[in-house]
Amino acid sequence: MSFSLADRQDTIVALATPQGIGAIAVIRLSGSRAIEIVNEVFFGKDLSKQESHTIHFGTIRDEDKIIDEVLVSLFIAPKSFTKENVVEISTHGSSYIINRVLKLFLKKGARLAKPGEFTQRAFLNGQFDLAQAEAVADLIHADSESSHEAALNQMRGGFSSEIQELRQKLIHFASMIELELDFGEEDVEFASRTELQELVERLMRVVEELILSFDLGNVIKNGVPTVIAGKPNAGKSTLLNALLKEEKAIVSDIAGTTRDFIEDEININGVIFRFIDTAGLRETTDTIEAIGVSRTQEKMKTASLILYLFDLGDTDLIEINRDVNKLENLGVPFIKVANKLDMANPELLAELKAKHPDTLFISAKNQEHLEDLKAKLMELVNLDKFKTGNTVVTNIRHYDSLIKTRDSLLDIIHGIETEVTNDFVAMDIRRSLHFLGEITGEITTDDLLANIFSKFCIGK
Repeated sequence: MSFSLADRQDTIVALATPQGIGAIAVIRLSGSRAIEIVNEVFFGKDLSKQESHTIHFGTIRDEDKIIDEVLVSLFIAPKSFTKENVVEISTHGSSYIINRVLKLFLKKGARLAKPGEFTQRAFLNGQFDLAQAEAVADLIHADSESSHEAALNQMRGGFSSEIQELRQKLIHFASMIELELDFGEEDVEFASRTELQELVERLMRVVEELILSFDLGNVIKNGVPTVIAGKPNAGKSTLLNALLKEEKAIVSDIAGTTRDFIEDEININGVIFRFIDTAGLRETTDTIEAIGVSRTQEKMKTASLILYLFDLGDTDLIEINRDVNKLENLGVPFIKVANKLDMANPELLAELKAKHPDTLFISAKNQEHLEDLKAKLMELVNLDKFKTGNTVVTNIRHYDSLIKTRDSLLDIIHGIETEVTNDFVAMDIRRSLHFLGEITGEITTDDLLANIFSKFCIGK
């Protein structure tokens, strides 16, 4: 999908509210003819004579036939989301009414908007930069407090303003070095190498901090894949049901009931955890169960967190030590969770408290100490940095550009320290500027824009 210059001159229309029957629906138009097109079918006030940011009651008619009573909201350029004339029509939520109104606007000269086209026009018209535009989609899809805050922070500027400020200073140095190249035969220096290195090192600190924030940002945006692993009958399914507060997984005294993995989400203090109840880890001759065990091991390797669950009434310390060693070799953070506290072997309980003091003791069946488990989960996620208001990177595209920026900045520092010629320093600066510009949208391609905005919903 691409957007040509001709496309951007059209007046576009789309349903801005979800498909389906509801109390109301909002139909949005944007473009130079938006007010004119609506005015042709709206019977109420003359919209062409009204002020921006006003709402008007009337009817939408197809010739003499009334389709619906509506409210029309006016946003006159440049005081609108797209910086074009925008009109929003609130109709009743009947699919029949929506389709009739849309067809009427198409007949009058509008065309259906492509996915993300309203937001793309806002970006192209300078309403905000590309990183902020992408945050609009993140805000729409935010399903937790933390993901909502991250998207809102980025939409309001996030790290864009700081990067743009530093980028402008780097552009200044680039132009000064380019000027030095014009005086190649003369011993002149328009750009202080000391000041350039100080600027690059400052930019490096900002970029490094953003790169390091991506792990947290990815958790905030996509949730934490958390595998519940352990022997059959350790209580994994019971724990999942207790956390979800519903009977999601089958609970049975028969070992090996869970043959495949069961996945569901829970929101803990604004963070989404994607819990995965897996087949029990044990040697088995059952072909189907063996496949489930193999899948469990694969899930554990790709998880962000593992809950290692074991039965306090049916496990010994040797077995626990062996499992803990295996988990440590995986390199994935894990929590040791001792289940069935009501059936605990007192000797094992004492040994665990001495040898594994970080073990959490719960009873999933009786829902005891589950709040302690949730607190431990939040401790491992570590949202303290985010909650202090620091910007976090949640977008893989931004992360990739930041990595490339860092590498280019290192090349600049290396060039200064080894006193390479100006043309090489200028080349490294240009590369850094290119990758920084990719984040905020100063550097774009049609393919990049098409890829980004095609993921938006139609009407946004």
